[in-house]
Amino acid sequence: MDESAVLLSLADRMLWIAAMVAAPVLIASLAIGLVIGLIQAATSVNEQTLTFVPKLAAVAFVMVVLGASMMGLVIDFMNDIFAEIARIGD
Repeated sequence: MDESAVLLSLADRMLWIAAMVAAPVLIASLAIGLVIGLIQAATSVNEQTLTFVPKLAAVAFVMVVLGASMMGLVIDFMNDIFAEIARIGD
């Protein structure tokens, strides 16, 4: 496999890993925002700062629960990148 194919493969994998790392945080924030938005619409309380604390708590919870696996994905990918750099450099 030539170098350009390896680099394109790494770029494709990088995009997937970035999506997998960001998705749990974004989905949790989206879900909390949707629930708070529905509550605000039902009660006619339109306070903009009301959504901040629940979203922050949800993001912190997701980071505590899934942070190690997210970091594991990034570290594995980083090791693969360094291995490819060493292989290409030879």
